[in-house]
Amino acid sequence: MFTGLIQKVGRVKRVSRGKGLVLEFAFEPWPEPLVKGESVAVNGVCLTVVDCDRTRFTADVLGETETRTGLAELLPGARVNLERAMRAGDRFGGHVVQGHVDGRGTVAAKVAKGRDFALKIACPRAIAAATVMKGSIAVNGVSLTVSGLGDDWLQVDVIPTTAAETNLGALRAGDKVNLESDVLGKYAIRRAETDGASEDGQEAASSGLTMDMLAENGFL
Repeated sequence: MFTGLIQKVGRVKRVSRGKGLVLEFAFEPWPEPLVKGESVAVNGVCLTVVDCDRTRFTADVLGETETRTGLAELLPGARVNLERAMRAGDRFGGHVVQGHVDGRGTVAAKVAKGRDFALKIACPRAIAAATVMKGSIAVNGVSLTVSGLGDDWLQVDVIPTTAAETNLGALRAGDKVNLESDVLGKYAIRRAETDGASEDGQEAASSGLTMDMLAENGFL
């Protein structure tokens, strides 16, 4: 599990394709070195460290991950957001991020707002439906608060610190981003969709949670 608070911005060092996609990333050392087998979120995608030293690590990328995320489009030198998986007892400052990208969005507009800027992101309707105003969304792995929402778009505001310490500051209209909806919203929608039926298909007692109720209370 991750929090969406980016710890480092690394760079793609090597891209190789044989039987599958393998990526190598370079970064400034963490105080506690990476170890083989641990999880690192790269632009919001949970990857397993296959090999590493103090300033680099390699990871294999599943075919499903290539399809759902933008990792297959990375080129050597590209800047990527990095976050190590949190440990029990760590400070929790963002929101629950699984590192399981739901889909990709496209930056529709980048608008200056004083010292900050807003990103309007076109997204699949399923992602918009699982998102709420003032709720959380992970954009390239960065935990952000939703400041605008439509049927097929969402908006987030980015402060200067986030722009400087992640790769969001370099985004332009037309750029693709990885999106992960708040897992709480996904569970709420799933519960509403299956309410009233048990696992064997038989009718079960209703909890009273409906899509209309979620909409009335601002969850949709």
